[in-house]
Amino acid sequence: MSVQLPSPTVSTPEKHDSTRARVAAGVALIAIGLLLVLVQAFDINIPGWLFLGGLGLIFLVWGLATRTFGLVIPGGVLGGIALGVFLTELPLDGMTDTASGGLFLLGFSLGWALMTLLSPLTREHVQWWPLIPGGIMAAIGAILLLGGFGLQLLTLIGVAWPLILVVIGVYLLLKRR
Repeated sequence: MSVQLPSPTVSTPEKHDSTRARVAAGVALIAIGLLLVLVQAFDINIPGWLFLGGLGLIFLVWGLATRTFGLVIPGGVLGGIALGVFLTELPLDGMTDTASGGLFLLGFSLGWALMTLLSPLTREHVQWWPLIPGGIMAAIGAILLLGGFGLQLLTLIGVAWPLILVVIGVYLLLKRR
């Protein structure tokens, strides 16, 4: 009669990553659920920027824990929106709607920059693409802070940019190989 011993369990990197991802997902969903239950049960009036920032932080931690850039993206977006809303709610004297919109866009653009900064922690290479929408938002936000001149400049850019696309298209068609 032979006794069969249990085979030793082999811990592979894939199994470890899968377990870590499952645990991180469970913790993140519990945190989001508890946050929502507390808000509902105790009729807590959480400022919108704080709620969005909390959700963004959960996604950022979840993405970094699992090394998943796809989760860092909503974390950066939510964090940027939260910062933008916070900046617009600051009691600044003489703040116009235009300047408030500019502050919002500057805050929002920082969330996109955060994605690029955190990308090396989730990928082998830096992800530069979030700087494109973030840079556009930052530029428009800065222009809006200029006031009336900024609005005139944005109007001019609104008229000119389609023509710039046409010029670039013609150049590409006529360019010699």
